[in-house]
Amino acid sequence: MLRFKQYFSSFGSQLNNFFQLPLCHSLVPKEFYSAKKSDSLLRRSTLFASVLLSAMYLTSCEKVIQIDLNDAEKKYVIEAMISDQLGSCKVVLTQTKNFDENNTFTGVSGAQVTIADNNGAPKTLTETAPGVYEAPALTAVSSHTYQLSVRVGGEEFSATSVMPALVHLDSLYITERIFFDEKNKYATVLYDDPAGVQNAYRFIQYVNGIKEKTIFVRDDDSNDGLTIERTLLFFSDDDDADEKKLKSGDNVRVEMLCISYPVYKYWFSLSQSSTGENQSATPGNPVTNIQGGALGYFSAHTWQSKTVEVP
Repeated sequence: MLRFKQYFSSFGSQLNNFFQLPLCHSLVPKEFYSAKKSDSLLRRSTLFASVLLSAMYLTSCEKVIQIDLNDAEKKYVIEAMISDQLGSCKVVLTQTKNFDENNTFTGVSGAQVTIADNNGAPKTLTETAPGVYEAPALTAVSSHTYQLSVRVGGEEFSATSVMPALVHLDSLYITERIFFDEKNKYATVLYDDPAGVQNAYRFIQYVNGIKEKTIFVRDDDSNDGLTIERTLLFFSDDDDADEKKLKSGDNVRVEMLCISYPVYKYWFSLSQSSTGENQSATPGNPVTNIQGGALGYFSAHTWQSKTVEVP
């Protein structure tokens, strides 16, 4: 506060001198002075008001604002999947955290997790690590319906996912695209979308064994029954963005998942929230196909993969 008083006293003296300075008529034409006299006074008044506001702003910047962040109700998060590949059946169970907690999510142990195929006898998954439940021998079959059940902490959650048909990934290759006068290399996939069937796809990219964080999903609303060539464009605003660009000699692996439409809506809404494209000031939770109040998704999907070296 003392520092503010000294600052304001010094600045006030300068203002006082400023208002008392006579205007040098020898440097300003008379007609200009008479026409602008009232405007000059207005400008000085405006300047004085601006200085007062600035001083108040500088004082307020020294205050510490305490924000009371209430503890939010914790929710269970379920990430469940089963595919046509052995060893793919896995359910990961965690909980959300409060705003002031760290970003490490510990698995929730002690849950009872089952998956049933076409209303058949449920298969119990084994907890292989804290919060990780698996059934390595359980695989999915196209057109079959799978039911997930999770019981934990006195709560029960369920979800249903229909396994879609396999759409063959024809090829994977590298193409070049120019954005903002800069040419970069990207992985491109090619496949034939079946006509008359609602299809949705998710692609996962690995560069030299490291998974790319970008969410690649699309449906066939605008290209049903067509041959699809899709470039997996990804952008990064990190400091090491240049290091993430594809370079000659890089090994790129792309996984193609044929997913159900409810699962597509989950990944699409998640990608919109993460990139700020949902036209909302406050990002919402992604759309889930899990019943009972938990967050997350349950996906029965096909899986295939191709690898290419960047030329």
